[in-house]
Amino acid sequence: MKERGIIFNGEMVRAILDGRKTMTRRIIDWRRTRATDIAERDDGSKWPWSEDCENGGDYWHGCPFGAVGDRLWVRETWGVVSHELDEDGRIQPWTPDRPATAIHEMPFGNGYYSGHAIYSADGGFTWGDDDGYEDGRSCWKPSIHMPRAASRITLEITGVRVERLQDISEEDAVAEGIDMEELADAQDCYDCIADHNFTGRPTAAGHFSYLWQSIYGAESWQANPWVWVVEFRVIENRT
Repeated sequence: MKERGIIFNGEMVRAILDGRKTMTRRIIDWRRTRATDIAERDDGSKWPWSEDCENGGDYWHGCPFGAVGDRLWVRETWGVVSHELDEDGRIQPWTPDRPATAIHEMPFGNGYYSGHAIYSADGGFTWGDDDGYEDGRSCWKPSIHMPRAASRITLEITGVRVERLQDISEEDAVAEGIDMEELADAQDCYDCIADHNFTGRPTAAGHFSYLWQSIYGAESWQANPWVWVVEFRVIENRT
């Protein structure tokens, strides 16, 4: 078993915690994978492939996110709270009033953090400095900088395959975390959602298309790239 970090935005973290998201799609990075094409294996599935000239056969390239049974720890936007000020302005340990992970001398940058890691996906946070002035500065840190010790969610990979982005099914779109109740109220993107099945009715796959384009751009969706489809289940939530 191997363990790797994987980045999710706040909306997707919420979907994972709510039990709605059990799947993610990531564009195949051909430079990273080093495959030259997609080919069909003996079992009929498609997979990144290149010719193994030295051994005179096929070489099937592994998924960079892992194989079935491997684990992924979630990287998300985060911050650390170590203390708060009481009514007299005295520093005291912060008592969490939101999901938090206790940390002690966690290395980060050029120093160490102790206190509690908190997460942007759970809502905003107002920061109090040593002078008692409250502002929002320096609270959140980018997900790419999250160390393993601050991660609260661990996933286990239950399935990996490749497919074209636009081949997503309605069932898989729901597994991507699309909330159909919210979809019904999403008037600002209703036309984009309804266009997926040309019936005038919103679909999860249509909303997934809208969401993908909002993140990666319309060109990415239209290019219809090959993507890794990684299925998972939550095995740890430390908050």
